Amino acid sequence: MQKKNIIISIILLSSVTLGCKKEFLDRSSLSQLAASNFWQTEKDAQYGINGVYETLQDRVLFAGSLNETVGLTQFDCLTDNSFNNYKWEGAGNLMEGNIDPANGWFYSLWASCYKGIGRANTAIEKISAMTDANISASKRASYVAQAKFLRALYYYVLAIHFEEVPVILKISNVEDAFAPKNTYAEVRDQIIKDLTEASADLPASYSSAELGYATKGAALGLLARFQLYNKNYNAVITATDPMLTMGYGLYSNYTNLFTTAGEKSNEIVFAIRFVQDPAQNNGETFSGTYVGIPKVDAQPMKNLVNDYYCTDGKPITASPLYNTTKPNVNRDPRLTASVYFKGDTFLIDQKKPFAGNTATTYGQRKYIRNNAVSTSGIASYNPGGQDFYFIRYADVLLMRAEALVEAGRQGEAYPLINQVRARVGMPTVESAEGAGLSQDQMRAIVRHERRVELAFEGLRFFDLKRWNDIAGGYQRSLDDKVAGYAPAYRSKKSEVFPIPQKEIDVNKKLVQHPAWQ
Repeated sequence: MQKKNIIISIILLSSVTLGCKKEFLDRSSLSQLAASNFWQTEKDAQYGINGVYETLQDRVLFAGSLNETVGLTQFDCLTDNSFNNYKWEGAGNLMEGNIDPANGWFYSLWASCYKGIGRANTAIEKISAMTDANISASKRASYVAQAKFLRALYYYVLAIHFEEVPVILKISNVEDAFAPKNTYAEVRDQIIKDLTEASADLPASYSSAELGYATKGAALGLLARFQLYNKNYNAVITATDPMLTMGYGLYSNYTNLFTTAGEKSNEIVFAIRFVQDPAQNNGETFSGTYVGIPKVDAQPMKNLVNDYYCTDGKPITASPLYNTTKPNVNRDPRLTASVYFKGDTFLIDQKKPFAGNTATTYGQRKYIRNNAVSTSGIASYNPGGQDFYFIRYADVLLMRAEALVEAGRQGEAYPLINQVRARVGMPTVESAEGAGLSQDQMRAIVRHERRVELAFEGLRFFDLKRWNDIAGGYQRSLDDKVAGYAPAYRSKKSEVFPIPQKEIDVNKKLVQHPAWQ
């Protein structure tokens, strides 16, 4: 999707929602796009779809934050990967158990998802009703499929974090505003249905001027991810089968991949696109940094750093290449591409070294801008234009590898893991760990590979929850002994978000999650 289209859609949505502004603000789940002179042409449909995409750019979703509220891009702070130094942003307080359903962070995430769902419902209904005289059949099918993909994406976020939520599939009026929550199984089935239908009608690709719109690969990739979460391994294998021949590949330079230079790589299956416009103060903040310290609110944890192997494919506890005085030497290149060590230059334009002045002594490098001043002349902690990669091909390969291992077909996982390792010059599984490994051995390998390949991409919580290892993550975080940080695992309260108290107060049909009652 052209980045300019996002700005257009924001202006458009402001005008078409004017008549129901109060309901839109007070009842995000029931927002509706309605205008007598809209939804008449193909261009209207395109603008309407852009509006559904625009919600993805909310701070609490994928635009990220710095000193405000933790977005999905920073959800590694809910795990053993990152320390949320600004605990008031939400993740740090949840890790320490200092949070309740009235916290605005939960409501912001809930409201943004239902805002996107409301827009998707409107687009599906209105575009489906457009006649052949106003829009071609192929365009109509594509736009409806994109809206279904996006609706599934918003429900995916809700399902992972809140579990049981209301499933709303139509334009809602005030009269039927207060819906009860559905079971997790009902939410799950609707997500799978939307993604299956979307994948059938979405194109395999668009023109170079339309980057960012959902493709068939995006729908299959999200379907694979959600089926993996539900441990439906054969469905993961089925969903990823066609993706192996869709033209995706691995970008040659892992470090540069997470900069604007990598945004058009064929590794990107689906990205949330951003443009920095100083006049509008829009764009993303997940890549923002301060001049004195890189990404101050999200700091890499020691246990993560120690989990990266040496270049011989062995852990630091077993490799003769590990140097305790130079711990960033002879290590998996993904470590130094993702983490700043003390002395590393983190502001190129000022030749400024990282002083190690974080609570963990490490700084996040992946996705973080490395200039003190942006091209627009605005300090780097202001909004930028880095796209966030929601699904990339390396993740697809590792999802497929995990599914194969769990299905007892671990022998087929070797080439997939090896392909990911080869990009950064790491040894193959056969040469580093051996051939003919057991299911348990291969399970450990693919889980390790996911951690070091996908660190700081917001997937660690998703992984640990699926592996029933949230408690283990809390213990590893506690063992790191970060000053002033006391992670406290609270059983299910550490694994699921509560329904926001504001929603409970307004909607008497909602029942709080049992863990938070």
